Amino acid sequence: MDPAARRKKLALGTLCITMFMSMLDNVIVNNALPRIGEQLHTGVSGLQWVVEGYSLIYAGLLLTGGSLGDRYGRTRVFKIGLALFTLGSAAAALSNSIGLLVAARMLQGVGAALLAPGSLSILRHVFTDDTERAKAIGTWSAFSSLGLAVGPVLGGPMVQHLGWASVFWINVPIGVLGLVMASRVLPELATWAKRLDLPGQALSAVGLGALVYTLVEGPARGWTDGVVLGCAAGAVVALTAFVVVELRTTDPMLDLHFFKDRVLTGAVVSGFMISFGVFGTSFFLPLLMQGIMGWTPSSAGLAGLPMTAMLIVAAPLSGRMTARKGPRIPIVAGLALCAVALGGLSLYDGHAHYVAYLWVLFVLGFGMGMTFTPVSIAVMMRVPPTKAGMASATVNTLRELGGVVGVAVLGAILTSRLSAVLAAPLGRLGVPSGARHDIANAVTNSGAGQASALPPAIHTVVDNGFVEALHLSLRCGAAGLAVATLVVAYLLRPAPFPAAPPAAEPTQQDAPAHT
Repeated sequence: MDPAARRKKLALGTLCITMFMSMLDNVIVNNALPRIGEQLHTGVSGLQWVVEGYSLIYAGLLLTGGSLGDRYGRTRVFKIGLALFTLGSAAAALSNSIGLLVAARMLQGVGAALLAPGSLSILRHVFTDDTERAKAIGTWSAFSSLGLAVGPVLGGPMVQHLGWASVFWINVPIGVLGLVMASRVLPELATWAKRLDLPGQALSAVGLGALVYTLVEGPARGWTDGVVLGCAAGAVVALTAFVVVELRTTDPMLDLHFFKDRVLTGAVVSGFMISFGVFGTSFFLPLLMQGIMGWTPSSAGLAGLPMTAMLIVAAPLSGRMTARKGPRIPIVAGLALCAVALGGLSLYDGHAHYVAYLWVLFVLGFGMGMTFTPVSIAVMMRVPPTKAGMASATVNTLRELGGVVGVAVLGAILTSRLSAVLAAPLGRLGVPSGARHDIANAVTNSGAGQASALPPAIHTVVDNGFVEALHLSLRCGAAGLAVATLVVAYLLRPAPFPAAPPAAEPTQQDAPAHT
C-alpha cells in the first residue's frame, strides 16, 4: 500500500476510535447508575450529577475547544483533550465517593470538549479530495454513532459481571492507544494567528452552562424554583451578551454569519432535532423496559442490537449518497424515518412482545444513521479551513443541547401527563392528593420499577399511567421531528440556476441591412 494512503487510513482509524470512546461514554454510564447509588450511598440527586456534570462542562466548553484548536493547533489541542479524558476516566473508576466521581466526570467533559471539535477538522485536512473526504466522514460518523448504539449493549453485561467501575476502565486502554497513534500519524496543522476572544469564551461557557443546568434541573426541582429561574435568567443575559460581543469583535470565536448559509443552518437544525427526539426519548425507554416489562439491564441493552446494526449500515451509505446527490435526500429521509419510528413506538404498551415492535428499532437505527454523516459533510464542505474548528464545535454544541432539551421537554410532558392520569384512579384508591405528585416524580426520576414497592392495586395504576404518559411524550417527539423534516427540506432545497439575461432589443445600428 502507498505510504501516504496507509498514513491516511491510520489517521482515520485514530480519529474513529477516539470518537467512538467519547460517544460510548455518553450512554454507557447510564447502565452503571443503580450500582453506583448502592456502593457510593447516594440517591437520585447524586446520580443525576454523575450524568449532568459531564454534560454541563462538555456543552459549556465546546465552542471554546474549537476556538483554542484554531488558535494553538487542532492536533495539539486534540491530544490534550484525549489525555484529560483518559485521566478523568481512570479517576472516575477509582472514585470512592460521589463527590470525587462527579469531579472526575467533569474532567472527562473538559477533555471531550477539547477533542471533539478537532477530530472532524483534522479529518478535513487529511482527506483533501471531496469524494474521499465524504467516505472518510461517513466512516467517522459510523463509529461515532456506533458508540452511542453499542453503549447500552456493552454496559449492561459489564456492570452485571465486572462492576460499575468497568464502564470507566474501558476508556483507559483506548485513550492510551489513541494518544500513541495520534503522536505518530496525525499531522501538525497550521495555526491561525488571531486574538483569543476571551469575553466570548467566558460568556459562552457561562451562558451554555447555565442553560444546560436549567434544562436538566427544571423537571426535577420544578420550573418555578428560585435556583432554576435564576439560572434561566443568567443564561438569557449571558447568551444575549455573547451574541452582541461576537457581532462586534474582529476575531469572533463563533462567526454568526455562519447561519446566513441556509444549507449550514439546515444541517445544524437537523442535528439538533435528531438529538431532541431520539436521545430525549431513549432516556425514558429503559424505564419502560426494566421497570414495567421487567427486563434485566443486560437484556434491555441487547434489545438494541437491531438499531446498532442499522446504524452501521446507514452511516457509510448516507456518506456515499451525499457525495453523489448532496445532503438533502439522506437528511430529510433520516428525519422522516425517526419521526415514523417514534410514532410507531407509541402504539405498543408494556405487554407487547419484542418481535411486534422490532421494526421500530430497525427504522430508528436506519434513520439516525442517515443523518449523522450528511450533517458533518455539509458543514465541512461549506466552511473555509480557518473556521473548520468553530463549525465543528457549533454542530456538536447544538447536538448536545438538542439531547438535553429533549430530555427536559419530553420529560416535562411525561411527568405532567402522568400526574394528570394518576389523579383520578389514585383518588379512588384513597391516596392523598399530595402523595400523587410524589409518586409521579418518584417514577419518572427513579424508574417505573419504584412502583413495585407500592401495594399491587397502586402498582398497576402507576404502570398503566406511565405507559400512557410515555405514549404522549413519544408522539410529541415524533411531531417535532415531522415539523423539522419540513423545515430542513425547505432549507436544503436546491439552489435555482441563475436566469439568463434577457436578449437586448436590436437597435437601429444592429438591425440587418435590406436590399
